[in-house]
Amino acid sequence: MKLTQVFQSGKLSLSFEVFPPKTGSSFETVRTATEEIARLRPSFMSVTYGAGGGTSRYTLDIARKIKHEYGVPTLAHLTCVSSTRETVRQRIADMEAAGIENVMALRGDLPPEMADQDRSAWHYRYAVDLIRELRESGADFCIGGACYPEIHPESASQKEDIRYLKEKVDAGCSFLTTQMFFDNHLLYNFLYKIREAGITVPVIPGVMPITNANQVERAMRLSGSFMPQRFKSLVDRFGSSPAAMKQAGIAYATDQIIDLFANGITNVHVYSMNKPDVAQKIQANLSDLLGMNA
Repeated sequence: MKLTQVFQSGKLSLSFEVFPPKTGSSFETVRTATEEIARLRPSFMSVTYGAGGGTSRYTLDIARKIKHEYGVPTLAHLTCVSSTRETVRQRIADMEAAGIENVMALRGDLPPEMADQDRSAWHYRYAVDLIRELRESGADFCIGGACYPEIHPESASQKEDIRYLKEKVDAGCSFLTTQMFFDNHLLYNFLYKIREAGITVPVIPGVMPITNANQVERAMRLSGSFMPQRFKSLVDRFGSSPAAMKQAGIAYATDQIIDLFANGITNVHVYSMNKPDVAQKIQANLSDLLGMNA
């Protein structure tokens, strides 16, 4: 199923993200977590792609299982950082052969060893290059792209960021998924600005439940996300207790999602970090809201 069909249904729904194992020895653990999350029957599941393509060989295997064995619509990530045109075209062909219908087209995070490299000779320097490649391949994919409710860490301004975002949409993105954020007002302001700029595709908010204090620093480093005082107080009060922090983080994410649903958002994507129990508890907290679809 193409994800645009899911978004057009108007039903309140959750989707979850899983990431492939870094090594073959942990594949079974990831497979088990993926199966448990799939049992929750989310609107779709996305499968990430490691920095520099490091876990790419597992992404397709997991995406194929989610779709064909668990019967859940699947979104496979594809990044292009440092990849050759031949490599990307082969991965596109592999996804098409596997029956994958939805692709998240990303530049990809730059591993530390690539940060200072000269990228002028790379076949794909930005996500828009990959989006064009996917469209020109002739494969019938529903293509998604990423967006930042605040600002991309490498952009000079949000205005510049939105201009580049429109280029991605014009190149063939059918929907956008946001980077994590912890203040919904930032998202609502962002949505107003991009609609004013002529970007009309569905935007799926991405929410990350912070279930241990160590995640805070990593989240800020990866996304540059603004941490509201309300959230900082939560971490200060409960961060030293793993059980309390987990419960508080799930409650905070639940509250975010309820507010999003109340303000017209119909699908929220949860960065569940391969944690079935976190996904299950968030879904359970929202059971009556999600049940309104029946």
